[in-house]
Amino acid sequence: MTLDLDRAVLLPVDMQRAFDAPPWPRRWNDQADANGLALLDAWRTAGRPIIHVRHDSVQPGSTLAPGTPGNAFRPGFEPLESELLITKSVNSAFIGTDLDERLKRVGARHVVVFGISTDMCVSTTIRTGANMGWDMILAPDACDCFDLPDSQGGWISAAEIQRAHVATLAFEFCRIHSTAELTGLAAAA
Repeated sequence: MTLDLDRAVLLPVDMQRAFDAPPWPRRWNDQADANGLALLDAWRTAGRPIIHVRHDSVQPGSTLAPGTPGNAFRPGFEPLESELLITKSVNSAFIGTDLDERLKRVGARHVVVFGISTDMCVSTTIRTGANMGWDMILAPDACDCFDLPDSQGGWISAAEIQRAHVATLAFEFCRIHSTAELTGLAAAA
């Protein structure tokens, strides 16, 4: 399927300040913010729709809870007044929100996703969207994830987690495009 940028919505997922503070483990992609900001700039310059996703945790003590400093967007990722915002309290931006309806209202066909973290909310959103019939596209170099403990007392590196999740998503749930590819398409459209 060809990517029709006139029908492509950019979906930044959970680009929030909480992920810079404990208790989160080490992240791997020091280019995630720069690449995400490049995608936002390309979509804004081209006048394409953007729907931001913010995680409003309902878990007691969460650094992502509304009213906490961590709930705020990372610098540069705040929605502009003309851009839509979806708030969620679970991993998928489609569950318990009107994201599906908003995508239909703007005439979307493709949903370009990036954010934090690849293996959690980004993956769950892509999987749900694909199951609902959306053409999901992942910009993996604008995503980040964390080192995670395994079930045997060790750790799995964030880079390994990223590699495995991108592979499983690409195998069945989405197409993969780099930030450079997507910004190039946006500039040419």
